[in-house]
Amino acid sequence: MEAARMSLTQEFIEKESKYGAHNYHPLPVVLTRAEGPWVWDVDGKRYLDCLSAYSAVNQGHRHPRIVQALKKQLDRLDLTSRAFYNDVMGDFLKKLCEYAGFEAALPMNTGAEAVETGIKLARKWGYEKKGIAEGKAEIIVCQDNFHGRTTTIVGFSSDPDAYSGFGPPTPGFRMIPYDDTEALESAINENTAAFLVEPIQGEAGVRVPSDGYLKKVRDICTREGILLLFDEVQTGFGRTGKRFCFQHEDARPDVLLVGKALGGGLYPVSAALADWDKMEVFTPGTHGSTFGGNPLGSAVAIASLEVLEDERLDERAEDLGSYFMDRIRQISSGKIKEVRGRGLLVAVELHPEAGDARHYCNLLKERGILAKDTHGQTIRFAPALVIDREELDWAVDQIRLVLEV
Repeated sequence: MEAARMSLTQEFIEKESKYGAHNYHPLPVVLTRAEGPWVWDVDGKRYLDCLSAYSAVNQGHRHPRIVQALKKQLDRLDLTSRAFYNDVMGDFLKKLCEYAGFEAALPMNTGAEAVETGIKLARKWGYEKKGIAEGKAEIIVCQDNFHGRTTTIVGFSSDPDAYSGFGPPTPGFRMIPYDDTEALESAINENTAAFLVEPIQGEAGVRVPSDGYLKKVRDICTREGILLLFDEVQTGFGRTGKRFCFQHEDARPDVLLVGKALGGGLYPVSAALADWDKMEVFTPGTHGSTFGGNPLGSAVAIASLEVLEDERLDERAEDLGSYFMDRIRQISSGKIKEVRGRGLLVAVELHPEAGDARHYCNLLKERGILAKDTHGQTIRFAPALVIDREELDWAVDQIRLVLEV
């Protein structure tokens, strides 16, 4: 049976490797089915999905209400483009704005597109509202950021894997250390339009900033007359125990960038949100997307937001996240350097002498846990917010067996 499993798994892996660009290095597991927080491989083995597609599946895989909304819309209307109105997008935008607490939203598809939208908004606002000389606007970003994979975005990455070979970088960005308000103040000048930052740096290893950091950067941006852009593509929609991570410190941004879980794991939906005094810089022809706000994505997003609200998944993440981290901290292992996180976005950082985190992700896979290594020594755990306490207890048991040996 084991030989047959390896053969079938290898067949799928080799086919993908033969015809697909080698721009990922997945764990050697081939998935074919999913439900709630669980996934199954091609041979029927069950795994607890502790990555949730980088937090795109906060509501769990194939949530029945979201699936039903998708099927219902498929029977009615698929794509119109923005050349015409449709009868779903308005309801979606209203729902999203009310959920997030902003006046207006611009719908896109992927998280990177939402970030690009935020960049364009900040620059145009800088020229039209702040009076920055044309072509001089600057946006401050942080070291170890991850905002997506477009040419502009990787140009202000500090990760060589992300930017090497893709230059020259787009000008107009200034990089400072993360979690450093003095560096932010020093970097601001007359050409600064905005500060773009993740409330928690997910890809950098779930780096949680110091208490008060988000509120301090909010105050600095207000005082200096620049926009604050929070990239909550990974941290939004309940993941950290609040609807959005900025709410932990009441640090409302000028522009909120969202994606991933907005599509409930079934359809790519993203958006940039702002109040009208910022959003009004966009006029017909200045920005757009053929698929952005399409009826199918809009219907899915409405259902995704309703599930988040009705099932109080933010409160669930707050409660279960604290429980999960406490349980992991009780593991007696010299391999563990630190356990950190917020809500159900959790990282276990290993001591360098413990070896590469990917090795332990492979061991966890064998025990039915799918997790992702990042930055060499860190294992990230981000299960669906619908997970229950008993499932987390089982996960901790497997983590203990892997890390205590």
